[in-house]
Amino acid sequence: MYRVSVEDKISSAHQLRGYKGKCEKLHGHNWKVILTVKGEKLDSAGMLIDFHELKEILSNVLSEIDHTNINEVLYFLHINPTSENIAYYIFHRTRAMLDMKNLKEISVDKVCVYETDKAMAEYSE
Repeated sequence: MYRVSVEDKISSAHQLRGYKGKCEKLHGHNWKVILTVKGEKLDSAGMLIDFHELKEILSNVLSEIDHTNINEVLYFLHINPTSENIAYYIFHRTRAMLDMKNLKEISVDKVCVYETDKAMAEYSE
């Protein structure tokens, strides 16, 4: 099994529902996101997927929540925008983009979302 990872960063705000503490108030983060995909076959150039193409896919997914109040993004209107749920969202949006690009032999392995340098949530299936 081959795995390829790319990293990107976004800035956005959120506030946690049903949470008592500082994070129930609107606040922002400079999020770091690491996307890892996997597959069993390499192309004729010896790559699972070109880093440039994978970075573009991640960038397109992240553009949906970059410089937004994540609570106002359609998916998060009724889903609490925790780091865990943001990782889940990125995972599934990336999977959909890979399918749209007919890259069905590549699957999303995991998504890591860093809220700070010292706090990270991960989602995988």
